[in-house]
Amino acid sequence: MTNITCRRKIFSEDDLKKRITELGAQITKDYEGEPLVLVGVLKGSLYFFADLSRAIDAPIEIDMMAIGSIPDTTSQTGIVRITKDLDVDIRGKHVLVIEDVIRTGLTTAYLLQSLEVRKPLSIDVCTLLYNPDRQLINVPIKYYGFEIDKNWLIGYGMDIEEKGRNLPFIGEYEKKN
Repeated sequence: MTNITCRRKIFSEDDLKKRITELGAQITKDYEGEPLVLVGVLKGSLYFFADLSRAIDAPIEIDMMAIGSIPDTTSQTGIVRITKDLDVDIRGKHVLVIEDVIRTGLTTAYLLQSLEVRKPLSIDVCTLLYNPDRQLINVPIKYYGFEIDKNWLIGYGMDIEEKGRNLPFIGEYEKKN
């Protein structure tokens, strides 16, 4: 079994709270009086999604989606599938997809493509963490919390082997065998 330790904190609880409050205020202003549906991408965005939805001072609908890999193919082909779909009808509404981290943009692009056929008024992305240096495909990132580099992170929804999601901060992790 692999032990996981946090090498250093990257974003503290206070950093996260402050930036999420700012994002919530901007989203409130930008979508004032408009029908807005927040779509969280499980599992990583769970904590960010919950805190951000409470920071938005407007009527919103919320729902969650999950994306999974196809066993024994994803690492070679990049093929993913929706494992939990929306329950809310997004037709004629603004949709804001909430992600924990966007690196290449490939999975997010797949998700957006599957949502666009449902005829929302608009579809944009809000991600807590964004790595522009690794982005392979352009996705409409309207809001992001922090830019990151290539380090692997843990906490605040992000995990290693399903461990570490519940850390209240985001840290760089170090694997120890």
